[in-house]
Order: sequence, then C-alpha cells, then structure tokens
Amino acid sequence: PEAVLTDGNMTLDIPFPQRSVIHGDALSYSIGAASIVAKVYRDKKMDEYAEIYPQYGFLQNKGYGTAAHIQAIKEYGLCPIHRRTFTKKF
Repeated sequence: PEAVLTDGNMTLDIPFPQRSVIHGDALSYSIGAASIVAKVYRDKKMDEYAEIYPQYGFLQNKGYGTAAHIQAIKEYGLCPIHRRTFTKKF
C-alpha cells in the first residue's frame, strides 16, 4: 500500500507510511468500512467463544463490560480470551 490509515492515535509496527486519524471511522470511508468489517468479525468470533465459555454471556454482551459480564468474571475468574487491560478497571 501507499499508506495505511488507522483509527485513533495508534501506530502499527509495519514498513509502510501510516497516519493515525482521530475519529477516523467518521472521517474516512476506508476506516469506517474497516470498522464495520472488524465489528461483524468480532461479533461472530464472540458467538464462537460463547460455546466454549458459556458462563460469561458472550452471546448477549459480545465481550463488552456489562454488569453481568463483570459479575461473571468476579465469580469465575478470567478466561484465556479476556484482555488483561480491560480487567484492570475493576
């Protein structure tokens, strides 16, 4: 690619020119489309994880920090797919 756009203020460890765009999903059709593809992929992946880890309610919360999801983490602990950065918040 000639350049890579990323949403927010992140940078990737890649050998291509890149530009971070704050609110890029609203300002760039490319970033917005990639955001939709990523969300659909993630939701499908969370449905698969729901079968492996049913106690966390991934079918309902898709991995977001709902009250029920946080309660499940407190009750059952973390599973291998939980992001440790998220769980530092509680």
